[in-house]
Amino acid sequence: MENLDVMVLRTLRDWRRAGKRALLATVVRTWGSSPRPVGSIMALAEEGAVVGSVSGGCIEDDLIARYSHAHGKAENVPLGSPPSLVKYGITADEAHRFGLPCGGTLELLLEYAPDAGSLELLVAQLEQGRLMQRTVTLATGAVRLAEATAPDELTVNDTELTNTFGPEYRMLLIGAGQLAEYLATMAKFSGFAVTLCDPRAEYRTAWSLPGVQITTEMPDDAVTAFRPDRRSCVVALTHDPKLDDLALLEALQSDAFYVGAIGSRRNADARRDRMIEHFDQTEESLARLRGPIGIYIGSKTPPEIAVSVMAEILAVKNAVTLPREMEVAQAKERLLAA
Repeated sequence: MENLDVMVLRTLRDWRRAGKRALLATVVRTWGSSPRPVGSIMALAEEGAVVGSVSGGCIEDDLIARYSHAHGKAENVPLGSPPSLVKYGITADEAHRFGLPCGGTLELLLEYAPDAGSLELLVAQLEQGRLMQRTVTLATGAVRLAEATAPDELTVNDTELTNTFGPEYRMLLIGAGQLAEYLATMAKFSGFAVTLCDPRAEYRTAWSLPGVQITTEMPDDAVTAFRPDRRSCVVALTHDPKLDDLALLEALQSDAFYVGAIGSRRNADARRDRMIEHFDQTEESLARLRGPIGIYIGSKTPPEIAVSVMAEILAVKNAVTLPREMEVAQAKERLLAA
């Protein structure tokens, strides 16, 4: 599955390019508990088709009833109308009606028939891996696009709204095999674009997962070509130092948010010793290298190991402090206090 925002914007672009009326809804503010975070988007076509989500279902049903022909009672908003703000869940009755958590309220910006040309340009930039800001003038619906230097939260004031959209997260797997196939499957439905590297033909022949880009380069060359950025992770799965070590060293010089290798604690320690002895590395230069990878869940089988690894990758992506990292931080604090 691709990045959800990109999928919504691409679908909306296609609807508008085909001349269909369509609406873009953005979560602008929330109060109390809310099913979807600020910045979430959904698109609604005139016949009632929906992509994306702003609430998890109930508010979408109301928007379909009000702004599409799905139930024969659509509110026909004239083309070219400026955006409007609408709140859901203001009262307890509305919260119950729309399935919002107790006390939850959210505000949406509704854009009627967004400009197809602007959507075309935005999607093209996202597909090229660029981080983009989309600013909407509230009084007119006019849109400005600009490349962003860093991810940012949605901002809104009396005159305009700015939302930042990022390209897909990417994963580079070193080594084909059963574990790689399970991990790639989980990464794809978590919104990652997956690339598999394995120069060994005998391992690649058993690969059966579609939708994964495959390269036969040597892993360190594949990492260079992959150009890992802050939305990328590199995971080595071959257990072969000749393939894993150079790829990991290359990845550690990048901005990848996660670099790790499969193996036992003994293997991980041996890998670090090799890198320090033969590749002039230090404990500091290897601080970002993760291994053994995965959150401990007692996993033994390839699918269970893949679950533990994917969970750790998502935790790092979402800036969650993991128990193992907490233990290391606490140990450092004890040493400093001693």
